[in-house]
Amino acid sequence: MTADTETPASRLVTDAVRAALADVSASANSPIAVAFSGGLDSTTLLDAAVRCAGQARVVALHIHHGLSPNADAWAAHCHAFARALGVRFASRQVDVVREGGESLEAAARDARYRALDALCEEHGATTLWLAHHADDQAETVLLQLLRGAGVAGLAAMAPQRADGLSVPRVRPLLNLLRAQLEHYAHQRDLRWIDDESNADTRYARNALRHDVLPALAVHFPGFRDALARTASHAASAQRLLDDLARIDLQSAACADDENALSLSALLALDDERAINLLRYWMRALGLQAASAARIGEILRQVRDAAASRNGHALRIDHAGHCLRVYRDAMFWEMGDSADPADLDNGAASPRAASKLDWDGESVWRVPQWRGSFVFAPVAEDDADVAGSVSEAMLRFEPLTARSRAGGERVRVTADGPNRTLKNLFQEQGVPGWKRDVPLLFSGDTLLFVPLIGINRACGQPGTEGGRRRRIAWQPDLVIA
Repeated sequence: MTADTETPASRLVTDAVRAALADVSASANSPIAVAFSGGLDSTTLLDAAVRCAGQARVVALHIHHGLSPNADAWAAHCHAFARALGVRFASRQVDVVREGGESLEAAARDARYRALDALCEEHGATTLWLAHHADDQAETVLLQLLRGAGVAGLAAMAPQRADGLSVPRVRPLLNLLRAQLEHYAHQRDLRWIDDESNADTRYARNALRHDVLPALAVHFPGFRDALARTASHAASAQRLLDDLARIDLQSAACADDENALSLSALLALDDERAINLLRYWMRALGLQAASAARIGEILRQVRDAAASRNGHALRIDHAGHCLRVYRDAMFWEMGDSADPADLDNGAASPRAASKLDWDGESVWRVPQWRGSFVFAPVAEDDADVAGSVSEAMLRFEPLTARSRAGGERVRVTADGPNRTLKNLFQEQGVPGWKRDVPLLFSGDTLLFVPLIGINRACGQPGTEGGRRRRIAWQPDLVIA
């Protein structure tokens, strides 16, 4: 590489990197991670980052997608280049899995960012630098326009982004042209790799890059600046929409569950404002983004269910989550959702029963309910025995985990009446879709009900003597 002499054009790169560095200088000892593919853009960024921040502070992160026969050679090139610069290097291979109608580009991007976030955490990097430039921004805005994207899509890529869900991302070169990066690389005598897939115009971005942008440059020489302004205006508009959504979310949040939304508060808003709130709420919960059409359909179904007073039967699945309504609260539940059968009338299809001859086990997993019964020892000096049973009772007859059949009754206090599970669930505000829990029997005697507790009618806790166990039900997601 040549000496550090610079031309005015190449100085644009180092000035941009120093400006980005100034924004993170408060944590001067924290590593800066650079996403390093080995191409022109990331090679330029990595070299400039080392020059401005120093070797010790920079770590180069390479993601091996395995999509090209040259992927191994690219990883070796990146490792050698980082070693020549004297910076740490880390690489990770990912499997690109496409789901539904997802494009290969989108699947690869998602896999890449997940891996980069994981590598940043491993190396203690508090910021991830990406080498996107003004040409990339112009392509992104055009792609979003052609896809009919909303304001958030037109905002394209932000110079900095910190959403709390991933490592903060910084794009120091976003205002520079690719030609300026190429000038810097040549002036520094850098070597980079060319991904052959970048020439494949079957991909939408490549088609724009090779066939559309050159024609635009002839007739509209300043199109990149114009599209960058469009992205900036859209980003400003999106910030205002987010501010409005935060105000609405504060008003619509349920007092007893910060992750739930008041149905009545949502329905009081007009469609545009309600859709804006739903989109922001989903993003705040970390859910995968939904299209405008999808969110509009969600709102339509919610309004229809509320109008028919059938909200408890509402079920909307989205990206591994399920939207349900109970009373005046809307929830996103993790995982698959059962059909909204009337469990209290025994209409749900029963799951296969499981049996256990208990012999001191601490955990009994019941896979058909995706959870486990936990039997925790009770200390001898623990005066609160009402929520526990004797080990002798657990051993007396085989334990069985069964589905609800309807009409089951338990006694929750020693001198109280036997009450139906339906009434107890309603009293405790348990939504209908959470009532599909395994009932724990000792022989034919109902012993324990998740979310309710020990059945006091099966014996008088505290009179059996001997060691005791407190029973709890833990879904797999909680245990994990």
